[in-house]
Amino acid sequence: MENKVKASYSLKNKRVVLLGASAGIGLATAQAAAAEGAQVVIVSGNQQKIDNALTELPANSEGYAINLSSEDNIKNFFSTLGTFDHLVYTAGENLTLNIIAETDIEQALKFFNLRYWGALTAIKYASPLISAGGSISLTSGTAGTRPGSGWALASSICGAIEGLVRAMAVELAPIRVNSVVPGVIQTGLWDSMNDIDRNNFYKTMEDALLLKRIGQAEDVALAFVYLMKQQFGTGQNIMIDGGTVLV
Repeated sequence: MENKVKASYSLKNKRVVLLGASAGIGLATAQAAAAEGAQVVIVSGNQQKIDNALTELPANSEGYAINLSSEDNIKNFFSTLGTFDHLVYTAGENLTLNIIAETDIEQALKFFNLRYWGALTAIKYASPLISAGGSISLTSGTAGTRPGSGWALASSICGAIEGLVRAMAVELAPIRVNSVVPGVIQTGLWDSMNDIDRNNFYKTMEDALLLKRIGQAEDVALAFVYLMKQQFGTGQNIMIDGGTVLV
């Protein structure tokens, strides 16, 4: 038993499916998993971005353009995929921050589609295909623990994801279900801000953070790789935040 567990720590020849992986944290995680010997399958809603991402991955990688806001599309994708070892869900649109008085409720409802309902739907159709010793890793964020003014929707989604992680860890055991909880990471997630506001935001965070720098996609990718390789942690939300929640 001991040797079998140790052997499973490797990602060599494992098949890893990453949803929301044509750029940013998802692509960095695909690259990190591939560097460990995994065969990666990347998915996002834009074919051109998938094609571009595949040029940065090994030749045995696969890529598919799928609308992850559609249950039928997710169902059809997994119905033809076959078995695999690990599911990583990093899909999410650019953040839009509004105080509650200026929040459009109809738009707010849609904000959950990709980040929460897409993740839940992916779990529904992917979990029967995951091989023994496999895992599911979702994405939360420090807004769930330490929100600022205007972060009601982002905080709500993070809380929902972390609750989903715990519930799925119980229901789907022995499949391991966890999430990574990034702090502020320098990716396209913040592109809805204009350049001046975004740079000021980064500078404010750099000055405040214990590690005195903004996180990079590669920092978070390492956490996803850990969650795939480790064999005894489930129902956990692993914070990679540069000290965000401590300051």
